[in-house]
Amino acid sequence: MEAVVRSQTRRRFLDKRFDYSALVPAAAATCYPFLLDAFHAIVGAQAVSPPPLAIAGATFILIVAFVVPFLGIALACRPTSNPGSRRLAYASVVSPTLYVFLGVVQAMIKSPLPDEVVWCAIWLAIAIWSQSARDPMAAAVPAVGGWRVVHGATAAVLCLYVLFHLTNHLFGLIGPDAHAAVMKIGRVVYRSAVGEPLLVAAMLFQIGTGLVLAWRWSAAAHDFQRTYQVASGAYLSMFIIGHMNSVFIYARSFLGIPTDWNFAIGAPTGLIHDAWNIRLLPHYALGAFFVLSHLASGLRVVLIAHGVDQRNADRLWDVCVAMSAIVAAAIIAGMCGVRIGALAS
Repeated sequence: MEAVVRSQTRRRFLDKRFDYSALVPAAAATCYPFLLDAFHAIVGAQAVSPPPLAIAGATFILIVAFVVPFLGIALACRPTSNPGSRRLAYASVVSPTLYVFLGVVQAMIKSPLPDEVVWCAIWLAIAIWSQSARDPMAAAVPAVGGWRVVHGATAAVLCLYVLFHLTNHLFGLIGPDAHAAVMKIGRVVYRSAVGEPLLVAAMLFQIGTGLVLAWRWSAAAHDFQRTYQVASGAYLSMFIIGHMNSVFIYARSFLGIPTDWNFAIGAPTGLIHDAWNIRLLPHYALGAFFVLSHLASGLRVVLIAHGVDQRNADRLWDVCVAMSAIVAAAIIAGMCGVRIGALAS
């Protein structure tokens, strides 16, 4: 009888200490690089033409990899989660872009450890931290008014650069020469002695204010739209940090190479058939998708605050998210070699 009581006490202690369902985001994020490894194992090099069944299997694996951040968004909506578990779910959303950042840092420091080993250690640490952060279950709604205003104002200015940059990438569907021609026009402004420092400063400010907002909002449960806005903002913060590290430090300073179309698509092997470059495909696709849909989320908040019926604002948001997915798919198709002329013929 005493042994049974001890067993029940121990079980209650473990149940109280660990929220096992809250660890699902960490498990999904841990599996992420292995999904990409499995995809490459099936697809292989360009010289190899996999059979249709293998292509279907590889496509399914890649879809599962894309599900990881969206699973994190879904689990971040759980009203019963404590802040630590909720923040773990938000953290898993950034997995695709964080894995690229890790790979670049590993290359720069010439680490002998495989990326997958370091990745598993990182997520084990994050999972342990999330379960040790025993904050109250019901957190008060955070005060973010001032931060939200300055964050939104900076975003409105940066929209000009973001929309140009994405439009530039859409020209990749025509070909690398068209992309380079448009990029050359834009670089007159954003690569100038004045434009580039201002752009970098604005991006860093956006990252800082965005992370402050994400941390405060993640303390409490919210509806899906607010959760999505916080999650997409967290992804973009990590994406911008990683992108600037890849461009300014890794490419320009470390390798001394131009950050042109070939750099973006991982030439000469490309995004699909290289074991390292495949991580860039979800990284870029979700980056384009989240930046547009995050802007749509901000627009929705502004419209509701100015008296627009929430149902109409939600419908507009749904349309914008769908359009964001279409634009992201078009961009990544161009980066993978799809050309408008080839489709027309």
